[in-house]
Amino acid sequence: MKEQAICAFKSLDCSGLVRADFFLTKDQRLIINEVNTMPGFTPFSMFPLLWKEAGVSYPELIKRLIDLGVERHQEKQQIKHTK
Repeated sequence: MKEQAICAFKSLDCSGLVRADFFLTKDQRLIINEVNTMPGFTPFSMFPLLWKEAGVSYPELIKRLIDLGVERHQEKQQIKHTK
């Protein structure tokens, strides 16, 4: 599951945070269904709670995610396209 999620993340040129949804077939095969941004991102959602356990507060997590988004945007602005 982790390998499929990473592959999808890279294939879609994602950055930051995503949630990968999967189906488990009757014959126990995992099939990736979709990749989403994290909905319901509150201090009580699973992702912030996991970071809290690692010592990263909710406000700090929000700041880090915003900083990553700004950094990613700046990197994309440096790409030169040709006709």
